Amino acid sequence: MTFEQLSIFVAVAECEHLTQAAAAIGLTPSAVSSAIKTLEGFYGVALFDRVGRRIELTQEGRVFLGEARAVLARVRAAEQMLADMGGLMRGTLSVHASQTIASYWLPPVLMRFHRDYPGVALTLSIGNTRSVASAVLQGTADIGFVEGAIDEPALSVSKLTDDDILIVTGPDHPWADGRRLEGSDLATSGWVMREPGSGTRSAFEAALAGLDVDPAALHVVLELPSNEAVLSAVRAGPCAAVVSGIAAETQLREGLLRKAGFDLPSRQFSVLRHKERRITIAAAMLERLSRDAAGA
Repeated sequence: MTFEQLSIFVAVAECEHLTQAAAAIGLTPSAVSSAIKTLEGFYGVALFDRVGRRIELTQEGRVFLGEARAVLARVRAAEQMLADMGGLMRGTLSVHASQTIASYWLPPVLMRFHRDYPGVALTLSIGNTRSVASAVLQGTADIGFVEGAIDEPALSVSKLTDDDILIVTGPDHPWADGRRLEGSDLATSGWVMREPGSGTRSAFEAALAGLDVDPAALHVVLELPSNEAVLSAVRAGPCAAVVSGIAAETQLREGLLRKAGFDLPSRQFSVLRHKERRITIAAAMLERLSRDAAGA
């Protein structure tokens, strides 16, 4: 079993698609397929079921995935320890971030890091708040950036800055005039939402619960996996959506969207680290740069 085979197996397991996994790790689909077949054939274990164009982990594959991730995390930790001894001139840094912070807030910080430490190979994986927390817990991410609350005792969660949460509509929606809304009004519109597990949706549902409004009473027409998809759908249809203020800022300014008259509490952008794992010099430097950017 080789390090490359483990890396390929984890990539395929996470993408559930050979071609997408190949693109993610810079190999050809045939090389990825060959590596998986070699691994399965040598040990006589089926790791994946082929279902149409997709592949799914078998029960054995799901058990092995945890071990494979742990081994890769240990290898990365060993590599980074040597890099740290060399004074951060080279090495790797795996960053996971939830979508809003990754798309709108974090890129300038990453560019500053690259300018200051050009020898460090930095990778960014984008998910939702739940998946980022899981990556930090499992050790596949050296550091995580999320919006919204995290309740995980093993993680250190430190606030960076605040982010407004807004209800927005298209210009033709009845709420586009900005009139003040009551909690009972929210059930009178269709809604476009991010997927469960996203920081934006979790913050919205928590805010509604605090206002004695049942989130289940809202008529969710669409669940979409990105801020851009949500905003595009709201512009085109008669629904409302809840989004980050930083994500909607440009379209609100240009008049493509309208802010509804319902105030929601802000949520926070936070940095995540595992409490029991040694923080690398690279991760510590990125955290420091992110705090500088936030004025924290």
